[in-house]
Amino acid sequence: MDAQLNHAPCGYFSITAEGLLLRSANQTLLDMLGYESRELADRHVESVLSVANRLFFHTYFYPYIQLYGLVKEMYLALRTKDGRDIPVLMNGVRQERGGELFIDCVALEMNKRIEHEKDIMRTKTQLEALYQAKQEANVRLELLHAEYETKQQELLRLNAQLEALATTDPLTGLRNRRFFKESLAALQEAYTQSGQPFSLLILDIDHFKKINDTYGHPVGDLVLASLAALLRSESGPADIAARYGGEEFVVLMPGADRASVIDASERYRAGVEAASWEGLRITISVGAATISPGDTDETLVNRADQALYASKSGGRNRVTHAEAGARAE
Repeated sequence: MDAQLNHAPCGYFSITAEGLLLRSANQTLLDMLGYESRELADRHVESVLSVANRLFFHTYFYPYIQLYGLVKEMYLALRTKDGRDIPVLMNGVRQERGGELFIDCVALEMNKRIEHEKDIMRTKTQLEALYQAKQEANVRLELLHAEYETKQQELLRLNAQLEALATTDPLTGLRNRRFFKESLAALQEAYTQSGQPFSLLILDIDHFKKINDTYGHPVGDLVLASLAALLRSESGPADIAARYGGEEFVVLMPGADRASVIDASERYRAGVEAASWEGLRITISVGAATISPGDTDETLVNRADQALYASKSGGRNRVTHAEAGARAE
């Protein structure tokens, strides 16, 4: 990083697509937050946000950056090393470098503006007190308040729509890979703190490439959408079904042990085999894994993926659990 950017009058930092801070934070940001460069590297950006700002970050920043590639004038507070909140105005842009996606951000301290806003709010309060004596002004204020509430509700509705778009697979209507990874991380944390078990299954359509090659991609897309509908109908209320990529789907089952996830996997497998597919014979192979001590997000997914590979290599149209001997056909 050159000296001009390193000591620019605003903070600069880059995060990965997963939200991990890189070593490219400039000295202005480090001084602002009271950190050394090595202390921030590879930490999640949420580690320098308060709980309220993390929620705002998820409901505003991520959806906009995914949909439009940039965010302008996002107002939030960064948390310093000693626990203070510093209000900033932040811009972000998503860029690709070396085949990877990064989000470059600049943050400008807003302390002066906050003081001005407080002065404005105090003046506004005084003016409102002066006009309270007049009935006409009171009526006008009530109308303005109602309009504000309406717009606030509309903004919340739009934010909810943006969040849904950012976490939903457009073809199948299921949750997407990003939502799955966030949910997996949350279940992993709950397991670490309370020992609450959960299981994961990965299912893959057998010979899906042959379907696309023989009947065309529109038919392949119809099969994917129909399978998604079956997963929705067969999943429990707490289960999280998502499209993992291509013809692979995943289901997270909170509270499910090994026996439960095997039963659910077999139910999915049998349901697909028995369903009507417009004259096509569709089957799935399933790999399942149950969380165990020492597992990470990555190792749990890898174990389920290896179990899926065992189902494929064992003849397809079957269920395999990551633990030896846990297989149903």
